[in-house]
Amino acid sequence: MSDQMIQRAQEVKRRHEQELLRKPNVVAVGVGFRSRGGHSTNEVCIVVSVKVKLAASQLKSTDVIPASIDNVPVDVIATGEIRAF
Repeated sequence: MSDQMIQRAQEVKRRHEQELLRKPNVVAVGVGFRSRGGHSTNEVCIVVSVKVKLAASQLKSTDVIPASIDNVPVDVIATGEIRAF
């Protein structure tokens, strides 16, 4: 992991954040480390938080979150609804 990789992921996230947030079920977009099997890896990615993780077959094609955006990997995680008080 390098500062350059983090910076690149942040730039791509900024460019695509509003588009991702308009998708139903998406509650947050950030930059972090990919999670595999419940464990964090060293792979920097765009993290898309959703209310419920669904199979692509259950979504409209326009609502599917891509595996990568501009060559930056994307990790989709189920967080539930996020509410601030």
